[in-house]
Amino acid sequence: MSRRLLTLIAFLWCCIAPANAGTIISDRAESVSVTVYRQPGRARGAIDRDWPGGYALVAETRTVDLPPGETVVRFEGVAEGLMPETAVLSGMPQGVKEKNRDARLLSPAGLVDAYLRRRVTVRRTDRKSGKVTEEEAVITAGPSGGVILRTPRGYEALGCSGLPERMLYRDVPADLSPRPTLSVIATSDRATRATLQLTYLAEGFDWAANYVADMNSDGGTLNLMAWLTVANGGVTGFPGARLGVIAGQPNKAARAPQPRPTGGALLLTCWPMDVTSTHPGWALFPVQMPPPVMEEAQEIMVTAYRRSDAVPVAMAAPPPPPPPPPAEDVGDLKYYRVPVAVDVSANSQKQVALLRQDDVRVERLYAATIDYRDGSGQSRPMTLRLRLRNRKADGLGLPMPSGRVAVFEHVGGLRLLAGEADVGDKAVDERIDYDISESSDIRLTVRQTAASEKRRDWTIRIANARPFAVTAEVTIGHDITPRPQDLERRGGAWIWRTVVPANGWADYSYAEMLPR
Repeated sequence: MSRRLLTLIAFLWCCIAPANAGTIISDRAESVSVTVYRQPGRARGAIDRDWPGGYALVAETRTVDLPPGETVVRFEGVAEGLMPETAVLSGMPQGVKEKNRDARLLSPAGLVDAYLRRRVTVRRTDRKSGKVTEEEAVITAGPSGGVILRTPRGYEALGCSGLPERMLYRDVPADLSPRPTLSVIATSDRATRATLQLTYLAEGFDWAANYVADMNSDGGTLNLMAWLTVANGGVTGFPGARLGVIAGQPNKAARAPQPRPTGGALLLTCWPMDVTSTHPGWALFPVQMPPPVMEEAQEIMVTAYRRSDAVPVAMAAPPPPPPPPPAEDVGDLKYYRVPVAVDVSANSQKQVALLRQDDVRVERLYAATIDYRDGSGQSRPMTLRLRLRNRKADGLGLPMPSGRVAVFEHVGGLRLLAGEADVGDKAVDERIDYDISESSDIRLTVRQTAASEKRRDWTIRIANARPFAVTAEVTIGHDITPRPQDLERRGGAWIWRTVVPANGWADYSYAEMLPR
């Protein structure tokens, strides 16, 4: 072969080789921001701890070294619930040709799923002799609901032989990723170091506001503290993230549920093979491994143990961080920004301070609503309601996201829970009602005193068994004739508000005209 031909071959190889440079792995992001949106339609109530129903907008900055030609770039450590159709990648010299969400995760359950109908080695250890035996088996079912193996002796369930056992796999399937991964095919006309911005929506996030209200001794004010609770139900954590949440309900198109990656631990259910003394209480019940529990990232009280005597010592938690700056407008929504970098850990809930307002003016009253189901004359308890006005003159005047409030009162030096209530999003100047408990001392009786084809006559009585006067408010859900001048009109209802004397009662009678 001539020297000229060898030179030509070498030149062509140098030109072709970079085009097949293979795969580049970006294993982490240099910086990340996470903006969490509430579960659509959930204005109140608890967050789903298994798989939160909201979503997040994740923006990552990554740096990769690209060779010339076509390259597969794998972005490891993206959010587990990444929606691939929403992923936007900027910074590539010549754009992106293709993108793929690698959804299958390397885990005990993922390995079983990948090895269905394939051979594995089952290793068992005898408890008494310590003898180790191995045999070939084929996985015929799993991982949901347990694992079924076909051995030379027949079919059996993994974990039900009564012996410690494990499965050995020949190799790791190529399509199993150790972490959630997004891969793209990109091209570059030259070798370059590119700073990329990867932005995407991801399921498995949610947030809520949790309020703590402490009533002051004067009975007319309270101290209000709010925590911002953010949940990440995925296996990917985001350390040092810029965190924010969106309050409100943006319009989001419905989409089919996205299958979660086949990851996580195996849930093995079987009938115990040991005697009752080995596992007390298990003789009559099947054994099931409990699902993983989400860790609470914020603890109000920490318990420490001395090594010598194991006596619990209560340690007060550090003071909460300062609340974030005021809410910012995003269209007609509100954006709450956490002012410091925080760790949004995997399978966890994070709490940060949202607001703290002292000496907020509050009104204490008792409330009830009547409609056509009433009128039998039977008394029922009214609801203790705490009413706040979201205005600066009363100590608030802030956009307040929906959540749950726990109200505490101080009695004889003890801080006791008076009740809990769910509240929706409240704008500035809106009324905020906390319905925290029913009172057996303040009771409502509704009687229908007369009825005809044209009208019904009603009488309302509020009885107060307390040794002091109380304020009561009754919502009347139907129309009154003639229209009263001394009642408040609220929506389609009338509001009768009165002060009921101590150990006394108050009555109100009215007529309702029926439609012809």
